[in-house]
Amino acid sequence: MDIPGLPARRAALNLIDAVLRRGETLDQAASAALSRVRGDNDRALARAIAGEVLRWRADLDALIDSATRQPLPEDAKPRAVLEIMLAQVLRLETPAHAVIATGLPLLSGGPRRLAHGVFSTLTKREVTLPEVPTLPERAAQRWGAFGDAVAAGLAVPPPLDLALRDPGQTVEWAERLGGVSLMPGHVRIERGEQVSTLPGYGEGAWWVQDLAASLPARLLGKPAEGQGMMRVLDLCAAPGGKTMQLAAAGWQVTALDNAGRRIERLKENLERTGLKAEAIKADVFKWEPEEAFDAILLDAPCTATGTCRRHPDVLHRVGERQIAEMAEIQQAMLARASGWLKPGGRLVYAVCSLERAEGEVQARGLDAAGGLTPVPVTEGELPAGLSPDGEGRVRTDPGMLAEAGGLDGFYIARWRKD
Repeated sequence: MDIPGLPARRAALNLIDAVLRRGETLDQAASAALSRVRGDNDRALARAIAGEVLRWRADLDALIDSATRQPLPEDAKPRAVLEIMLAQVLRLETPAHAVIATGLPLLSGGPRRLAHGVFSTLTKREVTLPEVPTLPERAAQRWGAFGDAVAAGLAVPPPLDLALRDPGQTVEWAERLGGVSLMPGHVRIERGEQVSTLPGYGEGAWWVQDLAASLPARLLGKPAEGQGMMRVLDLCAAPGGKTMQLAAAGWQVTALDNAGRRIERLKENLERTGLKAEAIKADVFKWEPEEAFDAILLDAPCTATGTCRRHPDVLHRVGERQIAEMAEIQQAMLARASGWLKPGGRLVYAVCSLERAEGEVQARGLDAAGGLTPVPVTEGELPAGLSPDGEGRVRTDPGMLAEAGGLDGFYIARWRKD
């Protein structure tokens, strides 16, 4: 007999397993895990359950361990099922009877009785989760005291940020969309709406882009007046948010990315917004420009730990090996990109990572290499409430602007070619 809602819970279990056991991202795992789930609502539910488990796993496990005589093995299926059940009750406010009806069928025999007993014990105790999630041990060790600020931004899934094609219409679009603006060209709305049905989507008036992710292109500035068309290279450009920002600001944009599917998405976004850019599918380590550029934006491949409030899988997947691999790629890309700048041209480097090896260490390495002069970021170039660090670079984390909904973690640095 089919149990309504069971496929969504089974899919959530498979999503979590793919992240924790195989190191996949939630997006990578979604196609296979959700293949047997019918309906957008149930697919969204599976993703929501998996996301909440990954945000709060350490705290959910502490509750489970408090109700068992002997700790369950970390990879035991009853533990995973209990995580799913508790996440629904404590985070998604699902009635306990519905949780039991759709959770216990994921197990059989003795484990089912064990899970039922533990769940009943905890619900009778009326247990709660802390206000702020406890970080996984590896992440907590890497980030130290900085991790407290990161964790503070993880408790609630983030709102939706939109970047406007015309910053001059910020007030108008904030009113039409029922949102708020934290700086010109930005509108923040509550999550949960189908993006394609919102006003302005069809006419290409805006695109989805986290506020922190919009800062690198903003910090590149607008083309200088009176010097004709100025050329900018957007490296690792897809899916195109920064490309569209640069095109809307008046640059002649060359957008480079090595992923064909992502380049196609970039082209679709350009078509929807009516903005123009040259989109090239190529490997940055093999491609050579015909002439130097007036400006270059390198939003480099990274571990993406700064996106943990939207992608909590990164809290569990990323370790020292992945950080070292990404840092090596970033260093090589910076060296290559800096050679494509005209004298006087500007380079902006950015990563959506919280790791110093991918941010501060890379910037200081380029400083030491010579040939480029740092251009400090000023407070007036940033949203209210954000400030550059002592070196004029920008470091954001998910705990910043928390009262307004937070933002992703980024590191951004800027130079001028001598």
